[in-house]
Amino acid sequence: MNDEIICVGEILWDSLPSGLFLGGAPYNVAHDLRALGCAVRVISRVGRDFLGEEAIRRVEKGGIPTELIQIDDTHQTGFVEVVVDEKGEPSYRICEPVAWDSIEANEAALRAVRKAEMIVFGTLACRGEVSRRAVYGLADEATLNVLDVNLRTGFDSKDIVEHLLDKADIVKVNASELGVIGRWFGLPSRDEDAAAVLGKKFSLRIVAVSFGASGGGLWHDGRWTRHPGFKAEVVNSVGAGDAFLAGLLTTFTRGGRDEEMIENANLLGAYAVTQPGGTPEISPGLLDAFRRRVSVI
Repeated sequence: MNDEIICVGEILWDSLPSGLFLGGAPYNVAHDLRALGCAVRVISRVGRDFLGEEAIRRVEKGGIPTELIQIDDTHQTGFVEVVVDEKGEPSYRICEPVAWDSIEANEAALRAVRKAEMIVFGTLACRGEVSRRAVYGLADEATLNVLDVNLRTGFDSKDIVEHLLDKADIVKVNASELGVIGRWFGLPSRDEDAAAVLGKKFSLRIVAVSFGASGGGLWHDGRWTRHPGFKAEVVNSVGAGDAFLAGLLTTFTRGGRDEEMIENANLLGAYAVTQPGGTPEISPGLLDAFRRRVSVI
């Protein structure tokens, strides 16, 4: 086994009011992890088109190897229209079917996953049967599974989420998603209790909950740790949850304490909302400078 983190799922283009940005939750997480010094690769699929070529070029430019990104001769590269409201909150129109709906668990992907420290996958990549089978199969081969819950209107299947929770070791949700899952599985209404019951029900090691501007909470091996968040001027919140997860996992892989994990998750999430697009420029130096400028809520 090596110390590599493999992110599995959609690579796509976000069409924002300010332009086109390469994104997709798994890619956003991979980008942020790489910027923080983690070894990372992405298993995804793009079309044999200009946007696919440009996606691979930008992934390579960001220092992430691209040999696990598959090329699709039938479907186009993923594309999402993002509308951001006056509060900076996004809504999405996700095109389908596209290349990342046909990700395959081929031999190269399976070999990489078997050697990796962990894999990260989300619920959205499982909307199509082909990619869903691939995610399930790769998760069965992994040492440690991280589930990034990304419920979108029309792509919020209880059965799929339950299947992924059964495979997961670490789960990240936002408060709204925890509420939906809570209704599905009869969890307590209080977030702390819901995270605990969810963790025990599915034998999870960690349940991380993002509360947006109100910070986040971490249930880890039976202990709840809360952070109130940082004051940040919101430009847009696209990719903030992905940054939150990257901050958490970076600290987890380096043996950080619960308090450090949830603080760093909130710090990176807060930094992300001050930047345009879902993959802002990130470095340890930039985060240190940001930490000195902002205050805890």
